[in-house]
Amino acid sequence: MPWKVVDGPDVPHSHLPFSPAIHAGPFVFVSGQASVDATGKIISDTFEGEMRRSLENVQKVLAAAGLGFKDVVRVTSYLGRQDDLAEYNRVYREFFSEPYPARSTLMGCLGTLLKFEVDVVAYRGE
Repeated sequence: MPWKVVDGPDVPHSHLPFSPAIHAGPFVFVSGQASVDATGKIISDTFEGEMRRSLENVQKVLAAAGLGFKDVVRVTSYLGRQDDLAEYNRVYREFFSEPYPARSTLMGCLGTLLKFEVDVVAYRGE
């Protein structure tokens, strides 16, 4: 198989059918991370709390691949409400710095269980 699953003891796991991340060629594709604990149980919080927990989960997955936020080249974020956009951009700058990764942000698409979810693509190199 030309790709492998990224996993580790600190990586949150879900009961849903997906891998935490896939390392394929020079890239690591991190699955959507939400405000969940290590077993995949949703932890409801404020928007900021859910965003921070989600990004901390991304950080755990990236670390299992030997990477960090500086290696992220693409971010796709999902916000439950458009009203959270300003807070999203404020917190985002705490995790990502210039030059910022390419980014897409979708709003109003999460239903009622989550306020935030994010997936990323990181460049690992050869």
